[in-house]
Amino acid sequence: MVEALSIEYYGNSLLRWLIAAVSFIVVAGGLAVARFVVLRTVKPSSKVRAFFRVAVSHTRYVFLAVVGASVASTAIDLPVDVPNSVLIGAKMVVILQVGWWIHGMVTFWSDRSIRKRSRSNLGSVTTMRALGAVIKAGVWFMVGIALLGALGVNVTAMVAGLGVGGIAIALAVQSIIGDVFASVSIILDKPFVVGDMIKVGEQVGRVEAIGVKTTRLRSLSGEQLIMGNGDMLSSRIQNFRRMTERRVLFTIGVEYGTPPETVAAIPGMIRVAIEEQDPVRIDRVHFKEYGDSSLNFECVYYVLAPEYNVYMDIQQGINLSLYKKFTESEIGFAFPTRTLHLKMPAGDAGSVTKEETPAPS
Repeated sequence: MVEALSIEYYGNSLLRWLIAAVSFIVVAGGLAVARFVVLRTVKPSSKVRAFFRVAVSHTRYVFLAVVGASVASTAIDLPVDVPNSVLIGAKMVVILQVGWWIHGMVTFWSDRSIRKRSRSNLGSVTTMRALGAVIKAGVWFMVGIALLGALGVNVTAMVAGLGVGGIAIALAVQSIIGDVFASVSIILDKPFVVGDMIKVGEQVGRVEAIGVKTTRLRSLSGEQLIMGNGDMLSSRIQNFRRMTERRVLFTIGVEYGTPPETVAAIPGMIRVAIEEQDPVRIDRVHFKEYGDSSLNFECVYYVLAPEYNVYMDIQQGINLSLYKKFTESEIGFAFPTRTLHLKMPAGDAGSVTKEETPAPS
C-alpha cells in the first residue's frame, strides 16, 4: 500500500495527488454548501446582511471550483510547462466573477433606491433605473477589456482604434447620437417624467415612455405622438403636472347707464362669487376701464389645484353665481353696440341718431 502511494505520476506521488483531490473536494464542496446555507438562512434584515447575501448569491460555482483547484495545487508540484490555457482560463473566471459581484451590488443599490422613491418621486425612479443601466454597461465593458487583456490582446491599440472608429461613426449618426445624449439629459435633469402632462410647441400630451431616441406622448385626442428627444429639448416645454396653482384672469362687462351705486357694489359681488368656490385664493377685483360698449371689471384669482377640470368647475360656479346675482340686482351684461349719428342734407332741419345692435353671432 505504501509502495503504491509512493508511485509518482507527472512528478508527484499518488499520495500527494490524493491530498490535492481531497483538498479540492473539501474546499470547493465546502464553499458550495456554505453558499447554499447562507442563501437559505441569512435574511436581508439589515443593509449589511443584504449586501452580503447579494454577494453570495452572485458567486458562481465555477469560481468556487477555481478556488478549490488553487488550494489543491499547493499540495503538489506543478510542472513548469503547465498549459498556459489553464492559467488564462482561471484568470478569466476570476475576472468574470468580479464583474458578477459588481453587477449584483449595482442592481441591489438601484432596486433599493427605486423602492424608496417609487411613491414620492417618479423622476428619481427614472434616474435610478437609467443610472443603474449605465453603470452596469460600463462595468461589463471594463470586464470585456480585462478579458481581452487576459487573452493577450493589445488592449491599448484596440482602444485607440475604437476611438478613431468611434469618431467616424459619430459623424455618420450624429443626429441619433444627439437624441441619445438628449435622453440622458432628460433622465438626469428630469424636465418631465412618465405620467406628466406636457406641452411641447403646439403639441399637448401625457408622457407614456422616455426612450433612448424618442419620447412618446398620448395626445388629448387619443393618438400617440412620437417626438425625437433632441427636438423636445430644443423646444419650450410646459409641464402642467408640476403646476402648484393656476392663475386665472377674466373680465366682465356691464352696460353703460348702470347706476353708480350699483357699479360700486359689483366688485363685492364678484369677490363673494369667487370666495364661494373651493379651493381658490382671490387676488383682486377692480373696475378696470371704460370700454367701447361696456364698463369692464377685471378679476384675478388662483385655483389651488393643478387639474384643468377643477379650474373649469370653479369657473363655471363663478359664472353661474354672477349670473344669478346680476339678474337679481337687474344688472345687464354688456354686449357690443354702436351709435350712428346721421346728418340731414342741407335745408332739412335736425339730425337723426340711430343705435344699432349687432345680431348675436
